[in-house]
Amino acid sequence: MHVGMNITLTKPFILRCFIVSLLLSLPFFLFLFLQLLSPQQHYRHVSIATTANNNLRIRPGYSSYDAYIQRQLNKTLNPRLRKIWTTRDWDRKIPVFARFFEDLKEKKLLHKGSKALCVGARVGQEVEALRRVGVRDSMGMDLVPYPPLVVKGDFHNQPFDNGTFDFEFSNVFDHALYPERFVAEIERTLKPNGVCVLHVALSRRADKYSANDLYSVDPLVTLFNHSALVHVRGVDGFGLDTEVAFRKNTLR
Repeated sequence: MHVGMNITLTKPFILRCFIVSLLLSLPFFLFLFLQLLSPQQHYRHVSIATTANNNLRIRPGYSSYDAYIQRQLNKTLNPRLRKIWTTRDWDRKIPVFARFFEDLKEKKLLHKGSKALCVGARVGQEVEALRRVGVRDSMGMDLVPYPPLVVKGDFHNQPFDNGTFDFEFSNVFDHALYPERFVAEIERTLKPNGVCVLHVALSRRADKYSANDLYSVDPLVTLFNHSALVHVRGVDGFGLDTEVAFRKNTLR
């Protein structure tokens, strides 16, 4: 009788210990679950495959995707740089971008009726240049919006539907921490037969905010696996030396 009494008394105690142990373990298992769901983990996985190619190297040093975004924002939100972008650089760069776009129009890679997006457009110099050469349906996207030319968006996860644009331009490929995702989002949001033009640096290293270094056009050809390379030429694009154009494959 006495022994049975002891067993009856210890069961609630054991149950309480089990419940407390379970509750203490929940944060750990929740953390693991969220890590599995995190898109940053997916991006990191595909980037490892990219870095295997010695012609495209991801720069180390980012402890998390948030740390990467914050570093990009440090440049984008820098008051001194934003003043330069909207004053001295505004008048200096827009005519140069306009000449680039006029050349692309002559090559039939851009048209006045194109719906165009500038990826990583800062304050929208490229957008203004497109509009000046007659491509009126143009907009930019960056981490920080600059109305009315630039809307908010992350180029690793564009806020647009599939097949939205006829033309996309970017001179910030070197800022992509996950180049495969950067390109995949461009191909996703381009219409079939749409054109993407990138300005990249091959002969020199980009600025301290860059997240990757590109040493040839070959990795881009690999990354644009739903598009065909249609144009390559040398340019003087404010530290970027090569213009590369891809045309998205048509649907079959």
